[in-house]
Amino acid sequence: MEKINWSDLGFGYIKTDYNVRCYYRDGKWGELEVCSSEIINIHMAATCLHYGQEAFEGLKAFRGKDGQIRVFRMEENAKRLQASSRGIKMAEFPVDRFEEAVRKVVKLNERFVPPYESGAALYIRPLLIGLGAQIGVKPADEYMFTVFVTPVGPYFKGGFSLSKVCIMREFDRAAPNGTGTIKVGGNYAASLVAGEMAHEKGYAAVLYLDPKEKLYLDECGPANFFGIRDNTYITPSSHSILPSITNKSLQQLAEDMGLKVERRPVAYDEIKTFEEAAECGTAAVIAPISQIDDIDNDVSFVIAKDGKPGPVCEKLYQTLRGIQYGDLPDTYGWISIME
Repeated sequence: MEKINWSDLGFGYIKTDYNVRCYYRDGKWGELEVCSSEIINIHMAATCLHYGQEAFEGLKAFRGKDGQIRVFRMEENAKRLQASSRGIKMAEFPVDRFEEAVRKVVKLNERFVPPYESGAALYIRPLLIGLGAQIGVKPADEYMFTVFVTPVGPYFKGGFSLSKVCIMREFDRAAPNGTGTIKVGGNYAASLVAGEMAHEKGYAAVLYLDPKEKLYLDECGPANFFGIRDNTYITPSSHSILPSITNKSLQQLAEDMGLKVERRPVAYDEIKTFEEAAECGTAAVIAPISQIDDIDNDVSFVIAKDGKPGPVCEKLYQTLRGIQYGDLPDTYGWISIME
């Protein structure tokens, strides 16, 4: 293995030793198979290529100060993959098999789990695809579940540091009652044009408004949004937002820190009242927002007036990271230690 500079890792793909695969044929899932190839052999008429029968997850393994490897909330990821499967008519992969596959792939690639002090982690990517060949629009009869891993650094180059986001009303992330609440590739494909435009203008992400009326806050790029005001953690609720496992965890931590938690439709007009705001997800954990620019109306909302991440975001970030790396006790049962 070439020498990896653990503390200088970006958020990209690095080849590791093994992945784990499992096939669904004749109405049932087979055994887990270990594979050293990065290539999937796939029929050109596979439903994942033509009709979007594809769902994925993202989770992380962390090496603690004690040398133990911890995976964060994998049962939640397994359940969310099942919800995605139901949303696009794929065979559901059992929760216990999902956890078995994650444990196996982490163990097989243990040498790629970054050291404790590096600030990096092992990113775990479960993927479920329709393999069966169809030319009519209908579900496949064959599926493949696979899990691969790759070591990653922070999603945003600055790590836990402020970034700007923008609002552009000409784009929707997902349709109301569409696939916004499930983790499928099409949602991300639909965000690429707006995302690239935002990056070209110097923004980290697009803060989408609700697709129906453009009156409420939706998601922030590939992540959930939350704002802090009057000792309250406020996060949008709608039929087009992916239920983020990180956001769910942060809500629990916020409550236990004495904050009130509100998960509800959040009006655009509330932006100017936030004392802190951030995007959150597996990749970034928390990415605090310094400023929200409404490009259409040429209005800027400065959130971080002193140019520093706010105290609530800082405390939430340190607490969640502390639990993930084993520096703080896991009183919630979120951590699975890889034996």
